[in-house]
Amino acid sequence: MTKTAIVNVVATAALNQELDLDELAKFREILHDSVVYGGRVAYFKSPKMKGKVSIFASGKMISVGTKSEEEAFHELEHTKGFLIEKGFIKSTRSLDRSFLQPKIRNIVVVTEFGKSVNLEELSLRKRMIYEPEQFPGGIMRIERPFKATVLIFSSGKAVIAGLRSSKQINPTIQKLKDIIKTSM
Repeated sequence: MTKTAIVNVVATAALNQELDLDELAKFREILHDSVVYGGRVAYFKSPKMKGKVSIFASGKMISVGTKSEEEAFHELEHTKGFLIEKGFIKSTRSLDRSFLQPKIRNIVVVTEFGKSVNLEELSLRKRMIYEPEQFPGGIMRIERPFKATVLIFSSGKAVIAGLRSSKQINPTIQKLKDIIKTSM
């Protein structure tokens, strides 16, 4: 039986206007230090959030640290609401949900196959980088059914990165199971 969990979802959105990050930094929910961060980015975190949102002076935002697409989109909307409430966004168009046009950029998943994997054997039969002196796992790129990068460990655990939808998780894991099964 395979155990699987989403550990991080990265989503982006754009406000289509520039922001004064030094003004934003006056609020306790915002972490910004123009010396430390070079004046280019501020971080928004409220008690209602599971992750955090990076806010750039260009108006672009990146949500990280959530465990689902819905949470990531919600946190981008929550950040937009905070910026509207504090007067940083003035456009009435900003109240439209489609204004942000959020996109999932990366979903990171951990999975456990429930059996050990012979990485030496797997690296001989499949295109996988395995250099145990440098890293204890194998690095594999998958093109189908979806593009992803996978770290596979001899314990039978794997980390999958690069997926763009939660619907891509199960087919990708099935592909990995097939690869592991045929190489043993």
